[in-house]
Amino acid sequence: MSCVALKLYAHQAQVSQAVERMLAEKGRAAVILPTGTGKSYIAFRLIEQHPEAAFLWLAPSEYIFRTQTENLRRTNPELSLAHVTFRTYASLIYQSPEALAAMPCEYIVLDEFHRCGAEQWGAAVQQLLDSHPQAKLLGLSATHIRYLDHQRNMAEELLDNCIAAEMTLGEAIVRGILPAPKYVTTVYQYQKNLASYEARVASQRNKRYRERGERYLQALRRTLEQAEGLDAVFARHMTDRQGRYIVFCAGVEHMREIHAHIQEWFHAVDAAPHCYQVYAENAEASAAYNAFRQDNSDHLKLLLCVNMLNEGVHVEDIAGVILFRPTVSPIIYKQQIGRALTAGGNVAPLILDVVNNVEGLYSIDAIGQEMQEAVRRLRAEGREELIVRERFRVIDQVQDCRRLFEQLEDSLHIEWEDYYMAAAAYRAEHGDLLIPQRYVTEDGKCLGRWLTSQRRIHNSGHGGTLTGEQEIRLEALGIVWNSLPEAAWEAHYAEAARYREEHGHLNMPVKYVDGTGFALGIWLQRMRLKRQRWDELTGQEQEQLTRLDGLGMVWNCHDWQWQHNLALCRAYAAKHGNLLIPVDYRAEDGTALGQWIVNMRSARKGNIPARRLSEEQITQLDELGMVWDSAREDRWMQWYGEAKAYYQAHGNLAVRKDFVTEDGHALGVWLVNQRANRRRGQGRAMTPERVRLLDDIGMRW
Repeated sequence: MSCVALKLYAHQAQVSQAVERMLAEKGRAAVILPTGTGKSYIAFRLIEQHPEAAFLWLAPSEYIFRTQTENLRRTNPELSLAHVTFRTYASLIYQSPEALAAMPCEYIVLDEFHRCGAEQWGAAVQQLLDSHPQAKLLGLSATHIRYLDHQRNMAEELLDNCIAAEMTLGEAIVRGILPAPKYVTTVYQYQKNLASYEARVASQRNKRYRERGERYLQALRRTLEQAEGLDAVFARHMTDRQGRYIVFCAGVEHMREIHAHIQEWFHAVDAAPHCYQVYAENAEASAAYNAFRQDNSDHLKLLLCVNMLNEGVHVEDIAGVILFRPTVSPIIYKQQIGRALTAGGNVAPLILDVVNNVEGLYSIDAIGQEMQEAVRRLRAEGREELIVRERFRVIDQVQDCRRLFEQLEDSLHIEWEDYYMAAAAYRAEHGDLLIPQRYVTEDGKCLGRWLTSQRRIHNSGHGGTLTGEQEIRLEALGIVWNSLPEAAWEAHYAEAARYREEHGHLNMPVKYVDGTGFALGIWLQRMRLKRQRWDELTGQEQEQLTRLDGLGMVWNCHDWQWQHNLALCRAYAAKHGNLLIPVDYRAEDGTALGQWIVNMRSARKGNIPARRLSEEQITQLDELGMVWDSAREDRWMQWYGEAKAYYQAHGNLAVRKDFVTEDGHALGVWLVNQRANRRRGQGRAMTPERVRLLDDIGMRW
């Protein structure tokens, strides 16, 4: 064992000892600590303590691991990671069972191990673990529960519930491990919601209902007019006017919308704020992220991000986060606010909740409850000296608005009974509730639109509430909860399933049309675009996309095609000993692998701007024996293809010198030249590999 040099906080050292004990006893250990407490350092300590052991570190992305190691190098540059192999979870999908079994790993680190429950790579992770039953497993995560995936407990599924350490975000704040934030809510989201409520009130046919709703609306307007706008909220609470703030956005378009308002909203904080943008699909993300971290100017620094920095990546010296992205996922909510919380921090970070995530499955109220529970438990255990604080500051600007909106919602529900009676009358006359959306009763009730609203509320919870009793009463009338668009989705899903069964994948051409004439390829492309806005989708839409995962949906066609073709190249190299693939060669599944190799050479030279090869991709092809300078090689392989075709047709290469193929190729002359090249011993013109290839097709030397 090496001399311990890694610098750890007291709580990290305590957890590290617990991990060592549990790994020795059980062979596996889960560490469940909040974002910001430095979970990766628990794994780094284990690596330090076992310098001779082979470690395999798995994580959702290379970006996470690279950032973690960069942070490690700044504080502990002497720690060697030479015995650590890194892989992403997604990369395991394309490994054969033999390759998985051959991976050297005495220890396996599952970073963000709750992500192992994903259908895309969950089976591959399990196959890897089954291939290495003696390997010791260390799982790291801020939460082991997949809340939106039927509450799956990944600590139980992967690590036999061997939990070495577990701590809630609330307990970490109580014990002073993480700083207590200043949490501010705003009325911004209510201002946006006001228009939809005005439309609902205006659509009321009953004058009494409409007038009652208008009275609540007037009270709401007065309350919102008296509330501070975002510019005033930011000016009041962003006291660190030269600080770094992370702004979480819902999507790329949403980020651009927010960027357009930067000057309007932040001018009172800084007249010329520095603004950076990063998102998962942005090739410049790394540069923008690094520029944000290295910006030491006396200006306000804002990092607008989409689908990045949610997990595994921690930015130092963050003054606060601004939540413009609504989410119902407790995992994402914890990760987002966790960007502002860092172990050892002594300044209260600012959390500005612009979209009122207080109404989600997990909210700031839940953190308060965790703190109360931690205080009670620590006192009961006689460890009161660990209690540093019992509460933190919450500035709730939306309390009055929330109360008025609830009253308005209640008033709108009074009409429910009238519409229900109209639906019952329609059912008695027609025998069902399959009512067109534009259907209006004789007395002016928009019954079709009302039923559509009931379906939406039932399926997604958006736009109102339905009690259990109301749902039962509607079901007694025979309501069909699935709308017509949902029925169409099911039909398209069935066609996709048939394609998957026939072809073994869903990487179909965008122009593909199924047997019914439906453009299934375009539909799948729309599903890919929809998935990029995951947190904007309803629960039902998220469930639909998850079902596509079960079919092996290809969400990133470029990555899938690369891994697919790389696997074909690996098989070709294993069979032939090289990647000298004829240009017209096609794999058994029809992939034009020879042409793809030509394209990869062009891409490396920069001749295909839209398809640049990364260093990792170049290395992967190099390991298979890729020949990059291949103009002459390609020409030789084209001629070889002609010779091979002749051999396959006639069983020999016994051709006269003046023989010419039907396509006009002087094959006889070319074969004579090959014999001459071999006699002369020209190394490049007639390599041993070329001799072997010609021998394989009956060359007469």
